[in-house]
Amino acid sequence: MKTLTIDIVNDKAIKLLQDLESLKLIRVHPEKPSLETQINWKTKFKGSMQKQPLSEVDNQLNDLRNSWE
Repeated sequence: MKTLTIDIVNDKAIKLLQDLESLKLIRVHPEKPSLETQINWKTKFKGSMQKQPLSEVDNQLNDLRNSWE
């Protein structure tokens, strides 16, 4: 078995590929997100939160939980 990556230029090609798959000549896999399209959460939110002592974070969480009661 060989693996190929192709670029679809025309939407009619998708139908042709589906027909080949139904004939069990090929297998189509869903596209995996490339490394370029994945979001780098670390850089996106870097600096959005300040470092705090654990006890202070616990107190804030307890305040939030108690406000629902």
